[in-house]
Amino acid sequence: MHIHTQDPATSDITALLEQHLADMRAISPPESKHALDIEGLRTPDISFWSVRDDNGSLMGCGALKQLDANHAEIKSMRTDPAHRRKGVAGALLARIINHAQAQGIARLSLETGAQSHFAPARALYERFGFIPCAPFADYSPDPNSVFMTRELQVV
Repeated sequence: MHIHTQDPATSDITALLEQHLADMRAISPPESKHALDIEGLRTPDISFWSVRDDNGSLMGCGALKQLDANHAEIKSMRTDPAHRRKGVAGALLARIINHAQAQGIARLSLETGAQSHFAPARALYERFGFIPCAPFADYSPDPNSVFMTRELQVV
């Protein structure tokens, strides 16, 4: 498995993220959908990674949005269904955390769904030390959202 920074506007990443957005639309009401589209992921405040196998096939992706000098948000974590249960999300999350620490970010936060569909994601974040928190940045309380955060040791 290889993790690299990449422009999200490549055809395979676009297809994976369109699938992600379609899932979010099917599960969450419109006011509770917080996933970014491709253009939203191409702004200067976002770092984006892809995870690929030895053949170059896309396994997953994820992003980090800088909120301020000390705080960033994990966005668009998605594993291709064909590659679930292979450690893709854990490897990518570890890379994002390491990148954030190297950038001097002291706090990482995220928003994920409250529905049972998102239980594996919440369990992954908990294994990496994320705990529930209040809404952050521009988020408002939402019964369909779970907000989580983790303090980092700045390198």
